Amino acid sequence: MSETNSPTDLRYSTDHEWVRIEEGADGPVLRIGITDYAQDALGDVVFVELPAVGSTITSGDSVGEVESTKSVSDIYAPVTGRVVEVNEALADEPSAINSDPYGGGWLCVVADFDPTAVEALMDAAAYTSLIAE
Repeated sequence: MSETNSPTDLRYSTDHEWVRIEEGADGPVLRIGITDYAQDALGDVVFVELPAVGSTITSGDSVGEVESTKSVSDIYAPVTGRVVEVNEALADEPSAINSDPYGGGWLCVVADFDPTAVEALMDAAAYTSLIAE
């Protein structure tokens, strides 16, 4: 496995999702995606199923799927919240998850989340240790 990239401004779940706190129109929101490590393990992503805008996602529950040439993997919600945006571009270009997992390959944006749940996620150092095991 190649050296993976774990940006220090993100928080990480044990299921290999990342979250970034951003300022939304009505307060803080979380942008969510899968990590570089996860996309590398999956291989070439060919299809992504995302949660519906307006739906509530619950921490630990499956909220979608990523299909690659190797397998189909669930996407798990790293926190509980309300989906306010999904990355529509992934319908036409699911490979953005491979080429830019922390940028154009994001999955969805969530509002109404508990900030303490975000703090409970791993920082980059802890996540790097997890994937090194």
